[in-house]
Amino acid sequence: MDNKRLVERVAANLGRSTDDVSKLLEALAGVLQARCSEMNTVAIPSFGSFEPHQRNERVIVHPSTGKRMLVPPRVVLTFKVSRVLKNKLK
Repeated sequence: MDNKRLVERVAANLGRSTDDVSKLLEALAGVLQARCSEMNTVAIPSFGSFEPHQRNERVIVHPSTGKRMLVPPRVVLTFKVSRVLKNKLK
């Protein structure tokens, strides 16, 4: 599902305009970005939690050229589904 369809479905379920829902999703993404950049976990009850992890620096080998390259450290975001949502999906 792309962003446009997500916004349309949420707007239909809530009885709101697509502009309101779009602003809501942008605000949610902004809060996630701000909190996770500070290495804080964001938990949404009955949905799941977003947790940042620091990936270490590593060396990789390009498969076609065999050239070794250094990948710098970075922060990745992981999502863990809550038990409530997991049980609803079964």
